[in-house]
Amino acid sequence: MITIRSECPADRHMVEAVTRQAFLNHPHSGHTEHLIVDGLRLAGALTISLVAERAGQVVGHIAFSPVTVSDGSTGWYGLGPVSVAPACQGQGIGRTLVEHGLACLRDGGAQGCVLLGEPSFYGRFGFVHQPGLYLAGVPQDFFLALPFGTTLAQGQVVYHAAFGIDAETVS
Repeated sequence: MITIRSECPADRHMVEAVTRQAFLNHPHSGHTEHLIVDGLRLAGALTISLVAERAGQVVGHIAFSPVTVSDGSTGWYGLGPVSVAPACQGQGIGRTLVEHGLACLRDGGAQGCVLLGEPSFYGRFGFVHQPGLYLAGVPQDFFLALPFGTTLAQGQVVYHAAFGIDAETVS
């Protein structure tokens, strides 16, 4: 049985451990995802931070933070990172975290959400590539958006500075 709840201060080290484990062997990871979460948390930019808990142990985490769009659109958020402990992957925990997080964004009046990820996974939630919305320096087929209303933001998306954390400079 999995429980999804808001992160609390006591979860910080477990979230870090799960995030490190989840991205340890990921081929497209810079292994700074745990630093991104910490940077967002310290900057007060971790708008939504949910954990998946099983038997009192954190086995998953998802983060949402505000993004800026060059057209001035407001109310847009970035999803990521999302982490599931390797032993628990493939059990629907990531899907459940995404569903709960998106519901929280909608309930909070967000206008939409963007992410950099696999279209085959995130497409099931309604995320698609929007040609007028882009993230500089990344393959555009993997930059996806999900508007919650009828208005789609247009232009370049910029994530919080925490996403630029370099593991070399933090160590």
